[in-house]
Amino acid sequence: QVQLVESGGGLVQAGGSLRLSCAASGGTLSSYVMGWFRQAPGKEREIVAGIRRSGGRGWYADSVKGRFTISRDNAKNMVYLQMNSLKPEDTAVYYCAADRGELISTGPNPYDYWGRGTQVTVSS
Repeated sequence: QVQLVESGGGLVQAGGSLRLSCAASGGTLSSYVMGWFRQAPGKEREIVAGIRRSGGRGWYADSVKGRFTISRDNAKNMVYLQMNSLKPEDTAVYYCAADRGELISTGPNPYDYWGRGTQVTVSS
């Protein structure tokens, strides 16, 4: 069973940057498609970005395209989300998730393992 632990969240002013990290244990990260999701109060959980097992450019939600970058280091069992030009609407709890499938799924259901999340708050 894979355990995922997110870190790097916090309070930042609009226009600022944060880098989220996701540390995986109990499994080989290269066996999983990885995704970053977020959930704001009163809203459904939504995907922010996903990355294939071998890495590559990743997939991004339109709302973050050009501002966020997902990456992974399979040797270190780590996944990252670099967030630039943050906006107040990016405020949410951010979750790391792992999927044993082959493709990047944009919905939460296919993902098998989830972290507990890290809070990101962007002030205006």
